[in-house]
Amino acid sequence: MAKVKITLVKSGIDRKSNQKKTLHALGLRKMHRTIEVENTEQIKGMINVVKHLVEVKES
Repeated sequence: MAKVKITLVKSGIDRKSNQKKTLHALGLRKMHRTIEVENTEQIKGMINVVKHLVEVKES
């Protein structure tokens, strides 16, 4: 399965609690940190919740 790189580009401060929890569940705890995860349906849904805070690259 394909992987995606997700980078936190905007802060989670002063966001709704579900968005903060989603960022934490993805492992994005600090600004400009990048994670690489499998591109599953669950991850796509999590990205959709915080799409305005992250940058996503297919790899």
